[in-house]
This record gives sequence, C-alpha cells and structure tokens, in this order.
Amino acid sequence: MEIKSLYYLQFVGVDLIQKKEYLQLFNGALPVEQITNSWYDEFKNSNYGAIITFVGVVRDENSIEGLSFDIYEPILTSWFDSWQIKAKELNAIVLMAHSRGDVLNHESSYIAAVCSPKRRVALELIDEFVEDFKAQAPIWKYDIIEGKRVYAKDRSTKIKGAGLLS
Repeated sequence: MEIKSLYYLQFVGVDLIQKKEYLQLFNGALPVEQITNSWYDEFKNSNYGAIITFVGVVRDENSIEGLSFDIYEPILTSWFDSWQIKAKELNAIVLMAHSRGDVLNHESSYIAAVCSPKRRVALELIDEFVEDFKAQAPIWKYDIIEGKRVYAKDRSTKIKGAGLLS
C-alpha cells in the first residue's frame, strides 16, 4: 500500500485529486521506474532545466538479507515541508519516496529528486537534501538477519531534539 503525503497535507491510503505528490511512502521496496518516470512526466513541461534524482539501493554486505524501516510520519512530514520552503526560495522543489518495512538486497528504499530551472541549484540542493535526510529524518533502520529485524545501532544517527535529555 502506498501512502501519499501531499505538500502541507497528508492522506493515508486515499488517492485524492491533487497534481503534485512530493512525498510518497511505500510498504516494501520502491517501484523505482514507476516513481522516477511519474516525476519526470509530471515536471518535464514545468520549465525546469534540471531534474536530478538519487536512488538508494540496499547493499549486500555484512551477511544481511536486506533492511527494514520504521518511520515517524509527523516529524518526517514537518522535516520535508521545511525542505520545500528552502527549495521554493531557490525556485525549486524537492521530491522523495521512501520504504516502510522490509527491503531486500539490491532493491531500492529511498529516492530523492530536485527540480530546478538551473542545474547548479539542483546539483547542490540534492546533495544537501540527501545528507540532511541521513542526519535528520525520523527513520529507524534495522538489518534483516536470518529473517529477523536487528536494530542497526552502529549506523544510526541521533535526531537533534529527540530523547529525554536532549
């Protein structure tokens, strides 16, 4: 089941008539071609000179079978909306899709894109966005080992302001 979060509005499991879907959450692996092609089709005629995408793929390492993800959607939506505001100041938009639940090795769990009239803006913004996502997004990662979820504490980052003593 896909969950669509529309800029400033969030709907769960409801397909509403709305032109721009900026944040999409999916259960399981992402349908990469479907997502990236739909973004391209949606924005290619919007006078953006650059549509830059980043696709994250689960690597086969450390004897894992894949990764599993939990997402705290209210904070993710707030974080994402702040990026839309930043992008709008540069006459750009950011797009993102992420998985919830299990994603096996060699499948995609994360796609980000920036659409901008200027290539340099898009290139710089996609880099900043992906790095900030890794540091700030409220998404918890688990390794799948022998069919079980094991919290990936050694690859986790504390979220600023989270926790009792922060």
